[in-house]
Amino acid sequence: MEHNWQKLLSMTGGKKFVITQVRIPEDNVTIEGDFQLHLFTELSMEDQIFIAAFIKTNGLIKQMESIFNISYPTVKNRLNRIANQLDIVDVTVKVSNPVSSILDRIERGEISASDALKEME
Repeated sequence: MEHNWQKLLSMTGGKKFVITQVRIPEDNVTIEGDFQLHLFTELSMEDQIFIAAFIKTNGLIKQMESIFNISYPTVKNRLNRIANQLDIVDVTVKVSNPVSSILDRIERGEISASDALKEME
């Protein structure tokens, strides 16, 4: 079933557009202004389904591999491609391994091996 916004995207050739009027017939109310569709509506239906599955699986890539019968790198590449299409804040996540961090500090002479063992407990 094609939604109205999908018809609009089809009619505009995929170009971005702005809704300028919203009408609520049963209340005889018309609202004018500049209204934009939700950013996910700009994605293809296949990408929307992919994102919905990703959310429903709580982001478990193993389940995504199984559902779509694709490899881990394919899941990651598709997620990256979709993320690049979305006009959202660019977020960089830095995950540090506490053990690796402790070993780096030992190597730099910032802590002793015995202090490192205490921190790892």
